[in-house]
Amino acid sequence: MKTKSFSHSIRQSALAGAMALLVAGTAQAADPVKVGVMLPYTGTYGALGEAITNGMQLAIEENGDKLGGRDVEYVTVDSEANPGKAPQNMNRLISGENVDFVVGPVHSGVAMGMIKMARQEGAITIIPNAGLNAATRQFCAPNIFRTSFSAWQTAYPMGKMAYERGYRKIATIAWNYSFGKESLEAFEEGFKAAGGEVVKQILTPFPKVEFQAYLTEIASLKPDAVFAFYAGGGAVKFVKDYNAAGLKKSIPLLGSGFMTDGTLTAQGEAAEGVLTTLHYADKLDNPKDNAFRKAYMDAYGKEADIYAVQGYDAGQMLVQAMDVVKGNTKDRDALIAALENVKIDSPRGPWHFSKAHNPVQNMYLREVKNGQNVVVEVAAKGLEDPATGCSMMK
Repeated sequence: MKTKSFSHSIRQSALAGAMALLVAGTAQAADPVKVGVMLPYTGTYGALGEAITNGMQLAIEENGDKLGGRDVEYVTVDSEANPGKAPQNMNRLISGENVDFVVGPVHSGVAMGMIKMARQEGAITIIPNAGLNAATRQFCAPNIFRTSFSAWQTAYPMGKMAYERGYRKIATIAWNYSFGKESLEAFEEGFKAAGGEVVKQILTPFPKVEFQAYLTEIASLKPDAVFAFYAGGGAVKFVKDYNAAGLKKSIPLLGSGFMTDGTLTAQGEAAEGVLTTLHYADKLDNPKDNAFRKAYMDAYGKEADIYAVQGYDAGQMLVQAMDVVKGNTKDRDALIAALENVKIDSPRGPWHFSKAHNPVQNMYLREVKNGQNVVVEVAAKGLEDPATGCSMMK
C-alpha cells in the first residue's frame, strides 16, 4: 500500500508539475517578447538610430510581427550617444523593464558602458553598430553579440588593396579617438603585411574639422596615396577640403567605408574616385539586397543604408533564434546557443558568427562613381576579426 500510495503521490506530483509547466509556458506565450532598444534618436547620430530601428522592425514585421510565435513589445531609450548615461539606461531596461533582449548602441563610448552592465547582469545584448574592437575581443561574453563589424574589419583589407594598386608609401590621417586610431592601426597592419610602408600617421583633434594645415603637410610628404578615417560631417569636410587643395589628382584618397557612406550627397563631385572598404555597398545586386531595398523604401519612403542593414540583420537574428527555442526566453542557455548558430542571409551577403560573436563576413572594395559606392571587387571574403584576448576563442 505504501508503495502504491507512494507511487500515486509521485504520479500526482508529476501531474501537478506538468500542469504547472504547461500553465507557465502558456503564460509566457501570452506575454510579449520585450526588446529593449538603446539607440540615439536625437543629435548627431539620430538618423543612424532611426535607420537601425527601422531595419530591425522591418525584419520582425516580415515574420508576422512575432518572435517565436509571441507578440513583440519594444521599449526604447534615447541613448543620446552619451557614454555617461549608458549604465543608468541599461539598468532601466534590464531591472526596470525586465526586457528579454537589449539592442544597441551606435556610439562606441556608449557601448563600453553597456557591455560592462551586460557582463554583470547577463543581459542578452545585440550591438547593431558600435565597432570598437574590444567588444568582441577582451570584453567578449556569451551573452554579447554584434551584427555590424569591428574597426579592424573595415580597414585591414584596404592595406592589401592599396598595395595591389601599386602604392608603396602611404600617409594616414584620422580623428584622435579610439575608432579612428583603431582604423589606422588596422590599415597599417594590412599594408605592412602586403609589403607597404606608412610614412606618416596624423591624428587630428576630435571633433574639429579644420584640416588645412594637415593637408599642407601631406602635400609636402608626397606619399603615393592617403588612407583616412572620418565619418559624418567630418568626412564631408575632409573629402571636400582634400579635393579643393588639389591633392586628389596627384595623391589618391583611400578610406574606411564610413568616409563615403551616408555622406555622398553632401560631398558631391569631391568624392568621385575615392576608394573605400566596407561590408556593404550600393547595388550589390543580389536577390536579398534588392528585395530589402524595395521593402525598406516601401515601408519608410527612403533609401536603405548600412545602418538599416545592420538593424535588419539584428531582427533576422532574433527571428531565427526565437523560432528555434519556440519562443522560450526562460532557458537562457538554449537561447544563447540558438543565437550563436544563426546563419544570416543578409543584404550584405551571407554571414555567421565567429566564436567571439562578431560577424564573419565579406568586405568590399568600393569606388565612388556618379554619387554611389560601387563594388569594384570583394576585398576580403569571409573575413573574421582576430578576436585577440577573447576568452571564448580558447
